[in-house]
Amino acid sequence: MAQAIELHGKVQSSVNVENIHVINATAQKFTITDKNGAFRIPVKLNDTVSFSSVQHEPKDIIITSEILSIKTISVRLKEKINTLDEVVVGKILTGDLSSDIGNVEEELPINFYDLGIPGYTGKIATQSERRLAQAGEFKPIMLLGLLGGSMPLDPIINGISGRTKMLKGHVQHEKNDTLLKRIRIELSETLFSLNPLEEEFRMDFFYFCEMDDNFYARCAGKTDLEVLEFLQEKLKTYKANQILKQN
Repeated sequence: MAQAIELHGKVQSSVNVENIHVINATAQKFTITDKNGAFRIPVKLNDTVSFSSVQHEPKDIIITSEILSIKTISVRLKEKINTLDEVVVGKILTGDLSSDIGNVEEELPINFYDLGIPGYTGKIATQSERRLAQAGEFKPIMLLGLLGGSMPLDPIINGISGRTKMLKGHVQHEKNDTLLKRIRIELSETLFSLNPLEEEFRMDFFYFCEMDDNFYARCAGKTDLEVLEFLQEKLKTYKANQILKQN
């Protein structure tokens, strides 16, 4: 009974069962469910296995001798219900101009869909991305423009002044910031259940991760397992730095 076994399990729910976090904090092991809700994780007697996701209420299972003997488990999770603030439909006029002006109905501006005109439906660029596009970027092929006297000057000027490099930095910072927010929401609970860190240091730790040159490459488009591996590596370094500062 003291030996670890590989537990085969399946999560059931009325909503999506893929990518649910399965954590054995006792053994410091972590995995996620596949598209069918199936998972495998090493356990021992009396280990606590936790299940969590943004769509479900968290749930803990204590590993009993019965579970160890059959080596399988089925877990049903409840969908997490998010309550919304009360919404009032329709306009409410009180007679007070300062408050009623915000409740007056107005017609929406006509767009290209209304007129049957094809329009851009892709991702809307951020302000930094628009500025970078306007600044342009110097490419060697532009030198051919010298022959015809039509070489664009903005990319050269912005390249020499460093403005293009600065704008690229702003665009990357926005991408890092968006990615970091998603990681904090989806992985904080799992990370700190496996690797405890005082609440007051957690935000500082995530900024420490963002400063890593490999942060975006290691985390963007990666699975939770891959991201968690990166976070655990950085947390070891962060804690080691804290010890050095204290000494």
